[in-house]
Amino acid sequence: MGNYRYFLKLAYNGSSFHGWQAQKNAHSVQQEIEDSLFFILGNRKVLLTGAGRTDSGVHARNYYAHFDYDSLLVDSELKQLVYRLNHILPDSIAIYEAFRVKPDVHSRFSALSRTYHYYICRDYDPFALGISYRLTIPLNISLMNEAASMIMNYTNFTCFAKTGAQTKTNNCIIYQSEWMEKDNYLIYKTKANRFLRNMVRAMTGTLLDIGKGKLSLEEFRIILEKGSRSDAGQSVPACGLFLEDIEYPKEIRL
Repeated sequence: MGNYRYFLKLAYNGSSFHGWQAQKNAHSVQQEIEDSLFFILGNRKVLLTGAGRTDSGVHARNYYAHFDYDSLLVDSELKQLVYRLNHILPDSIAIYEAFRVKPDVHSRFSALSRTYHYYICRDYDPFALGISYRLTIPLNISLMNEAASMIMNYTNFTCFAKTGAQTKTNNCIIYQSEWMEKDNYLIYKTKANRFLRNMVRAMTGTLLDIGKGKLSLEEFRIILEKGSRSDAGQSVPACGLFLEDIEYPKEIRL
């Protein structure tokens, strides 16, 4: 265990990765960065701890990970580390910043909130492939927004929890849940203190069922209050999901 803790702020296009988490026989963001750090730091093994898992194909616009190192790196060295990482890593990963934090700050457990956006392309746009879900059928967006606002009244989200997932609790505090239209995109925005695995994609798919007329607001309320994962809608494809931001206390830096 190193004596000093550092944060990396980064982004990645998840199209070619099997998620953030390092795993055997799979291409991961974590492994790519760890291998690059190993080379830059003189063949010294560094273990990265990410702010959370993202599934295969999911993107991150602002992601954080921490590592411990037994040497004090000053600002100029941290800037050089960022520069060298960006020249080694594939173009699908970008390192924005490296900074020292207090030793008890944790990239996952110290986070105050996480914000996800899900992008739906409403047109036949070839440049939107891989970074959005194409859906051109008519949707009742007003009704979808009514349902989205209902979500903030609940804390137990067993109905959106991945079957078999080992979590201590299915409780989350939702701070934002709304749909927004921008150009030819329909974007679902949600912010919470935590999310269950696959939860945002399940929420989005269920809200789309309301927009398609497959589900009423009353049926949605019953799902939220009493439902299991099988009662809710199908998960939407991973390609449209972005981890947009993660919020930390302001005093984490040193």
